[in-house]
Amino acid sequence: MGQKKDLTGSEKSKIVRYLAEGCSSLKIAKLLKRDHRTIKHFIQNSQQGRKKRVEKPRRKITAHELRKVKRAAAKMPLATSLAIFQSCNITGVPKSTRCAILRDMAKVRKAERRPPLNKTHKLKRQDWAKKYLKTDSSKVLWTDEMRVSLDGPDGWARGWIGKGQRAPVPLRRQQGGGGVLVWAGIIKDELVGPFRVEDGVKLNSQSYCQFLEDTFFKQWYRKKSASFKKNMIFMQDNAPSHASKYSTAWLARKGIKEEKLMTWPPCSPDLNPIENLWSIIKCEIYKEGKQYTSLNSVWEAVVAAARNVDGEQIKTLTESMDGRLLSVLAKKGGYIGR
Repeated sequence: MGQKKDLTGSEKSKIVRYLAEGCSSLKIAKLLKRDHRTIKHFIQNSQQGRKKRVEKPRRKITAHELRKVKRAAAKMPLATSLAIFQSCNITGVPKSTRCAILRDMAKVRKAERRPPLNKTHKLKRQDWAKKYLKTDSSKVLWTDEMRVSLDGPDGWARGWIGKGQRAPVPLRRQQGGGGVLVWAGIIKDELVGPFRVEDGVKLNSQSYCQFLEDTFFKQWYRKKSASFKKNMIFMQDNAPSHASKYSTAWLARKGIKEEKLMTWPPCSPDLNPIENLWSIIKCEIYKEGKQYTSLNSVWEAVVAAARNVDGEQIKTLTESMDGRLLSVLAKKGGYIGR
């Protein structure tokens, strides 16, 4: 025999109304065409009311133990409350109490995506800012790569779900869906690319230079005037394939050397305005939790999103460099907001 259906909200309301009118449980069962035992069970549970919660005495924490917990929380970022208290040899404290204690001295946060800056990093960022403070940022070509996956940067998005509606079920991939590596650049109010790195190609020094030759140089750079090439400054970060001796020598043969090749400080994604362009594109291609079923489809979405970025948006990003340089100096080499 299959499991009987529970009483609906409407049926429960009718039972209460019939009881107020003086109907017996047997009569109510006949009116609702439900089993008499089901009606009787509901009435009994309703009359019993909710059981009072028995409060257990909480484990008291001494001032000395509290100081130990505070030190442990500082030494163990992102650790669980149980791990923190165990490191202090404090046992018998329920989770609710542990969290209440930690809430007064810390807050739950995600791990920082930015790499930590040491003293040397900060000094190099300051030196870089001083060096390029008087440089015309409209003549700098800011470049970078971005990887886009089929499911988005966070796998699946959160959002508002209307009452009565079910949340969409994301696609599940046993081995993951892979992604597409995209390269692009921005200069003044112009977008260079985006260009797609061939699937399966790992960018080392040789493949990176060959990629630039086939895309950037052949499809964009060679069309520019001699005066433009003379004044343009090429920016790239310190990825191994970018900063290697092979790549540096190869770019020098292309005429991009010395002052035409921008030096880049370590651990500085916040200083590259093209990172903001990637954010704009990702917000567009993954809006409303969109997912993709093939690498070609996500690449087409990237191209369409990049096409919708107008010159004014790009100009706003490239013109933000003066403010970024000043912020780096003001923060003594520390990270700036992007």
